[in-house]
Amino acid sequence: MGPYSHCVVSEGSKLVFIAGQVPQDEKGNLVGQGNTALQTRQVLANIKKAVEAAGGSIADICKITIFVVGLDEPSYGVIAQVRRDFFGGEFPASTMVEVKRLASPDWLIEIEAYAVL
Repeated sequence: MGPYSHCVVSEGSKLVFIAGQVPQDEKGNLVGQGNTALQTRQVLANIKKAVEAAGGSIADICKITIFVVGLDEPSYGVIAQVRRDFFGGEFPASTMVEVKRLASPDWLIEIEAYAVL
């Protein structure tokens, strides 16, 4: 049902735990008001910046947890396509959870990530 791996085996000595990233740019501005695709792209861009700041790359991400407001078929398909484009075939293990709302009513999606470098 989407671009993810059921099991990922990683080797390394540095664990990176990336807190839930939200659809805000580096200045704290909301990106993609009401648009799941744009918000998902921003969230994943924030994750990429975080893992790179830790000395890694998106290829080092082994697990993500996705929290989505109002998960329906169109939203799921959009999120899946953006994930597919972002990870490019090396998919991390993934869990997706529908939530009633996130910390801001403008956020449609939040993703936390784990990487092994």
